[in-house]
Amino acid sequence: MRVDGLAIALRPRPMAEAADLGAQLVRSHARSVWRTFLPVHIVMVLLALGTVEIAGWLPSLLIFWLKPWLDRSLLFVHSRAVFGQETRWSDLWANRRAVWGGQLLRTLLWRRFSPWRSFTQAIEQLEGQRGSARRKRRAQLLSGRRGPATGMQLVFANVEMALDICLLSLLFWFAPEGSSRDLFNWLTQSDSTVQSLLTAGAYALVVGVLEPFYVAAGFAMYLNRRVELEAWDIEQEFRRGFR
Repeated sequence: MRVDGLAIALRPRPMAEAADLGAQLVRSHARSVWRTFLPVHIVMVLLALGTVEIAGWLPSLLIFWLKPWLDRSLLFVHSRAVFGQETRWSDLWANRRAVWGGQLLRTLLWRRFSPWRSFTQAIEQLEGQRGSARRKRRAQLLSGRRGPATGMQLVFANVEMALDICLLSLLFWFAPEGSSRDLFNWLTQSDSTVQSLLTAGAYALVVGVLEPFYVAAGFAMYLNRRVELEAWDIEQEFRRGFR
């Protein structure tokens, strides 16, 4: 029995250090993450871009609003990766009702603006808590940890904004000399279809790259909190050893 197998990775840590484990989780299971997440993301983006004829601002808004729904596919992959399981598209498709359809209204309405959404997402999606039990469980995990959870959310929000600006700034790098003012006015004031698709496409690219790390960081913080409260890593290691 490998008692050190899971316990070392999930030893109690400061929450900021625990969030860093999310990047490790994405890197170590990159194949599962991208081959499962990208098809969902691409379809969602194409459907969102298709609404540009309704309103130029609608594609970007839809991509922003649907991120919590997109996160459910990522958490499905990360939760399996913790136990060394690879995830294929067929695995996600077989669980599509639970992953994509479960708690849809909660996901898209009041949880959309939760300042600790990825930290508490596992309570909603994986633990299956409901009603007062879910509220008590969320309060237990958040007790004394609201600051780090909110801080992580703010960090990723600012990184997302910075990357989006960097992508759009490439237009100015390659624009003809002396056209920067006209290009800026076109980006900020034009309501053309091309401008709307360009800004929405840049935002979709940033979300596609960053979202797996955001969900993994919140999930790693959740696991760390469970280690603090329940010695969950030791429990799972003994289950693995005696099964």
